[in-house]
Amino acid sequence: MITPAFDLSQDAEYLILSIRVPYTRTSEFDLYIDGSDFKFYAKPYFLRLSLPGRIVEDGREKAKFDIDKGLVTLWVPKETAGEHFEGLQMLTSLLAPKGSRSAKPLIEDLSTGLLQSGCSEAAGDDEDDDEEEFDWQVEQEVYKESSEEELRALPKYGFGNRRSGVFARLQEELSDVTDIKNPEGRPAAERRQARLDAEAAAFSPDHYLADLFEDEEIKGLLKFRPWWAKLSPSTEQEGEAAVSFNDGEKEQLRKFTNRSYLLDKTSRYQVWLSLVDILLAYSYEVRSTEGEHNVESAWTIRKLSGTLCWLETYSSLQDVLVSFGRRVLCYPLYRHFSMVSAVVRDTTKILQSGKACVLKCLLDIHKVFRENDPAYILNDLYITDYCIWIQRVKSKKMSALAATLQKASLQKKDLELALEELEQAAAMVAEEEEGEQGASDCSSASSDSSSDSSDESEESEAEGQGCTKSNQGGGGGGGGGGGEMSKDNPLQPQPSSAASPIPQEPTSTLFSAERKVDALPSASEGSRQLIQELGERVAEGLKISQGCIYEAERKCSQANNAAAKTEATSGRSSGGTLLEPSPRRNPLLIVQSQEDLDQSDFIC
Repeated sequence: MITPAFDLSQDAEYLILSIRVPYTRTSEFDLYIDGSDFKFYAKPYFLRLSLPGRIVEDGREKAKFDIDKGLVTLWVPKETAGEHFEGLQMLTSLLAPKGSRSAKPLIEDLSTGLLQSGCSEAAGDDEDDDEEEFDWQVEQEVYKESSEEELRALPKYGFGNRRSGVFARLQEELSDVTDIKNPEGRPAAERRQARLDAEAAAFSPDHYLADLFEDEEIKGLLKFRPWWAKLSPSTEQEGEAAVSFNDGEKEQLRKFTNRSYLLDKTSRYQVWLSLVDILLAYSYEVRSTEGEHNVESAWTIRKLSGTLCWLETYSSLQDVLVSFGRRVLCYPLYRHFSMVSAVVRDTTKILQSGKACVLKCLLDIHKVFRENDPAYILNDLYITDYCIWIQRVKSKKMSALAATLQKASLQKKDLELALEELEQAAAMVAEEEEGEQGASDCSSASSDSSSDSSDESEESEAEGQGCTKSNQGGGGGGGGGGGEMSKDNPLQPQPSSAASPIPQEPTSTLFSAERKVDALPSASEGSRQLIQELGERVAEGLKISQGCIYEAERKCSQANNAAAKTEATSGRSSGGTLLEPSPRRNPLLIVQSQEDLDQSDFIC
């Protein structure tokens, strides 16, 4: 807690307290009045006084707050009207906790008493200590104002670099507002280097690549049209948009104190650049939430703005864009470079729409910070002054800044986060994974087809063995015909070094059919030729279809086990082993009709 600077005075009926509480919320403070005890709390300030007289809380108390001075003036009624409170100038004694004004020495030598009284008295003293009430009140010290010389020596920040010494009194809230530690003792150059180091440490390649390759949600955000993109041209101001303010915004404008700002050329330039930085952060927040503020809105705006988060002062517009781009890729939920480009276009549109549009954006930021604890401190440091200052600027300067921002170019290499190298490496890894996945799928398909081929080969081999046994014990007429057909028939497979891609079962079926045709003594020559032509066509179709399948398998895997088994089986088939015809009815046998048989009998 911080003990604020205060002063006391009195009249016949009231005790008047003037308490200085800059950078606090004007709408929230608490009072506690009980006899001679007075307590005041307005985060982060706490004041407790032990008064020389008694005061009451009877509804006559009054309060006034001067926003410019940060001064709260309280009128508290005296319990006895006309009573004079003495020692109101003794501030140290007023800050002392209640009950500590006794003359009892702070250190007392008890060794003599203990030696004389013995252990029984010592035990009694322990019991008295246990019964004594413990004082839980916070120790306070009088606040000392820094001299002007000391303040001039401190680093400057805030609107136009006009503030210093603020965070020396707000150390408790410092970590919740900014990322910089001890801003009072760090000049601008040191703050900038610390910011760059923090951004480099916060950058996550995994998060960036995830948003790069899985960007469906980001594509939806890029299609969003914020409210400034829907503004119609103004009829009063040429080149500006027609902007209207709601009742809340008008009320806030009435609360602002009209003031003038004396800024030199360097300070004015830095004010404009910081304005762009703040508007970029605000535009990102609006686009990322699609215009609906949430509990993270205040964090997003101040986190993405180097001005608000690191009290940064920029020297060029390119520095602003680079800083914003780096922070977008390091901190928020959506870390995509396309979001950076879209937000730059949004900010350009805001500036082109005129200072009324800029003022509306600043009032929205002021409201978001006002409702967030402790981001309201940034309103006192920056946003309130911007809301007042922007109303007096010339429109042509706003247009010139918008034109400069529109021409500005920001590339990935400018961010110095090695984004292009990271994307190339990720693309190579993705290609390798796709190649491995394709090979794995092809190998799986080849393995399945190999198992099928192996099963077919085993069945064909078994049927061939059965056919050999039947030929050894069967008639010679059919066998002789079969041998003759083996020499002259072009469908007979010839020995070769490569395995035949045609399955053996259909081929053996054709051979068996032809043997049966030869065995028929009454078959005509025309019927025999017709059967042979049909057999050639069927064999050709089998060669084409089975050849395509085996060619695809050969391209997937040049050396697989199925090819070897097929080659061995085919070698055995070409060695003269005739296979048993399929138990299914051979469709070629229906070609010779009953009419042909009758005709052949007639000829004979």
